[in-house]
Amino acid sequence: MSLTTQFYTMLAMIAMGSIFGASLDTYNRFLQRGKRKKWIVFINDVMFWLIQGLAIFYILFLVNYGEIRFYIFIALVCGFAAYQALMKNIYVKLLEAIINAVISIYQFILRLFMSLIFHPIKWIVLAIITLSITLGKVLLSLVKMIIKMLLWVLKVIFYPIKWILSLLWKLVPGFIKKSVEKFYSGFAGILEKTKNKVMYAWKFISSIFYKK
Repeated sequence: MSLTTQFYTMLAMIAMGSIFGASLDTYNRFLQRGKRKKWIVFINDVMFWLIQGLAIFYILFLVNYGEIRFYIFIALVCGFAAYQALMKNIYVKLLEAIINAVISIYQFILRLFMSLIFHPIKWIVLAIITLSITLGKVLLSLVKMIIKMLLWVLKVIFYPIKWILSLLWKLVPGFIKKSVEKFYSGFAGILEKTKNKVMYAWKFISSIFYKK
């Protein structure tokens, strides 16, 4: 390995040590260990260290084709120490500022959406539903009133007819009355039998498709 390659390797590993420090602070800021369960923290820690190791090895592979030397670890420690001493406070403040800015923008967009889109649509939908229910009640009342009026009119119209028919029925000979009554009884019996068969068929079909 040439001196130039070794120098680039040192610089890359110092940079990766600093990046590792920033990544660790970012990871701890978002993880919030005190609020997480232990198994979740464990899984996240394993994933974090695995990703960091792969990233460092990838940079090392780009610089010197993955050759590992003792000074590489020293460079990583130096980069991490330099970050802790010189850049940590600045980075943490910058990270908090970015997080707060993102939260503020998100809350502003959410309030804007709620004010300009969600609430107007909600009130319009509620107004339409209320108006529909009110119109439905009014129409139902009108229909009931019309039906009552029609029944009253029909009752008035058919009352004389019923009275005339009752008088005519009294004038009908007895043997005709008996024949009509017999026919009516037979017809009623047929209707009853048909009704029973239909009900039996419906119960049979229901027992097939529905379990008790």
